[in-house]
Amino acid sequence: MANTFKEIETSALRLSDKQRARLASRLLDSLEKRKEIGVEQAWLQEIERRNSEFESGEVELIPATEVMAKARSLLS
Repeated sequence: MANTFKEIETSALRLSDKQRARLASRLLDSLEKRKEIGVEQAWLQEIERRNSEFESGEVELIPATEVMAKARSLLS
């Protein structure tokens, strides 16, 4: 892999400024997409955990109107 990386790096450095900027942008976008996938997976796990807690009776849902009323009273 080291040789391949070095070859790619050498080739990339031969590109024009505009081409290198475009390549850099695409590479950064690919990293961001991987990060987004990780965040999505974490949220799915959190949703599953919360749903399991609700279905098992471990937690009880509180109506939004109650939550908002309590929040307003605490803030005033």
